[in-house]
Amino acid sequence: MTALYHESDADPRCLDGESISLVGYGNQGRSWALNLRDSGYSVQVCARADESRELAESEGFPTADINAASESSIVCILIPDDAIASLPLERKSSDLTLVASGYTLAFNRFSPQGDIGMIAPRMLGPEVRLCYLEGEGFITAIGIQHDQTGKALPRTLAMAQAIGGLKQGALALDPTQEATLDLAVEQLLSPALSHVNSTFVRTLLGQGIPMEAILTELYLSGEVERNYRLLKEVGFVGQLEFHSPASQYGQLSRRGAFDELDFGPIMKKLLADITSGRFADEWDQEGRRGYPRLEELKQTHAGPGIKAFEEGVRQRPGPAVSKSD
Repeated sequence: MTALYHESDADPRCLDGESISLVGYGNQGRSWALNLRDSGYSVQVCARADESRELAESEGFPTADINAASESSIVCILIPDDAIASLPLERKSSDLTLVASGYTLAFNRFSPQGDIGMIAPRMLGPEVRLCYLEGEGFITAIGIQHDQTGKALPRTLAMAQAIGGLKQGALALDPTQEATLDLAVEQLLSPALSHVNSTFVRTLLGQGIPMEAILTELYLSGEVERNYRLLKEVGFVGQLEFHSPASQYGQLSRRGAFDELDFGPIMKKLLADITSGRFADEWDQEGRRGYPRLEELKQTHAGPGIKAFEEGVRQRPGPAVSKSD
């Protein structure tokens, strides 16, 4: 079992006398900045002179160019991993640099001077703000890459508490573990689920079930989303009792029907691409080339034709219907 951090483990006094800058004001950056301010901390937003910087100014934050973050004792890097290595930052041995993802640390793309920590919310950026406002907080992964001052963990925990990341407990994960888990969900689990869903859709279409009905069952109704919420709130055993006896029997008696389909070897191969750094190297090369394969893949799997089909279906059953009434 991994260690867990809670609010009782954090001491806000660890941030006394510290100056805080955030690099980036996007999905994560805006939520962190607003949460920190509401927790009583002064925050400077450092961003390019673009719409995000204008938004930060309109919402009352002092702003500056990215290199100005070097003057702060605590800097939170809240921009895409691709751009972090090229940041014009200078850090001192007494400083703390925080990232919201372990990727650049795990694959040696970023190694500033001083303390280095990770606060990785297990939550989309805008939800970090909503969960804070709701008073629920969110689960976070917290790890220390380098502790030069002996204060890396206490300062990181205090920052995590300030954004709402200790209310539900924080998992102690080092940046390599966090990055591996994150990439594995994207590269092992997501493709497998996509394949299973596609096979399910084709099988039911072959039985004459309308596409709208299949997609309603999969996601348009929101039932699956609510079932996952029940998993979170009461666990598998608890949520099972919300299903009919026939549903319970069908789910449990057909378990094992696909056991002969061994995903293990393929998943281990994909995982080896992650842990060896091969994927990170591949992604770096893709970036240097201007992301041509990414654009090709998006056209194939998420292009205008697919978007138009999805929008057409969603205009029939689903939330769009109630909004049009």
